[in-house]
Amino acid sequence: MEPMARTEAPPKTSSRWRLLALGVFFVGTLSVAHLTGLTDRVDVASIRGFMDSAGALGFLGFLAAFAIGELLHVPGLVFVGAASVAYGDALGIAAALAGALGSITVSFFVVRFIGGQPLGDTQRPLVRRILARLDTHPVATIAVLRFIFWMAPALNYALAMSAVRYRDYFLGSAIGLAVPIPLCVIFFDSVASGAVGQWLGTFF
Repeated sequence: MEPMARTEAPPKTSSRWRLLALGVFFVGTLSVAHLTGLTDRVDVASIRGFMDSAGALGFLGFLAAFAIGELLHVPGLVFVGAASVAYGDALGIAAALAGALGSITVSFFVVRFIGGQPLGDTQRPLVRRILARLDTHPVATIAVLRFIFWMAPALNYALAMSAVRYRDYFLGSAIGLAVPIPLCVIFFDSVASGAVGQWLGTFF
């Protein structure tokens, strides 16, 4: 007698509700950002003005704004640029990295709290193959993904819904962002100081 074919158990009801809640959260934050015009109003100048007005608490305000902005789908590059303009090269790199790592940490815990780890629990062959690399080499895989996609909200969501540990998530993210963010800070600072224009002027 042939053994019965193994069938995949349907997802638990609680998991479905959590995924639904996460979907509502994602659409809700995206809608808030667009309906309020937040993504259009938040730019390097407005963040710099906020930091200046906050005085000694400007840095803490910057970190909080970066974290909230990430949840509301404000491009992280805007905050990186603000850190560069406000603090220059060295301190700007430190502030931008701290803000980036803080924002993706908040995103990780919020998404995991709401949606759980459905990608880590799935037994679907296709999804398991995709996640296999993340299971065996989490830090290296996340580092490569961060280097390519930076602080993309979609990547934050996917990683938070996987079985990856926060320690590996943080370490891989720190490694992956260690090159692109400093380069962006230096570029923004060069633009602000006019160095880029002077450099281009030697060729044109």
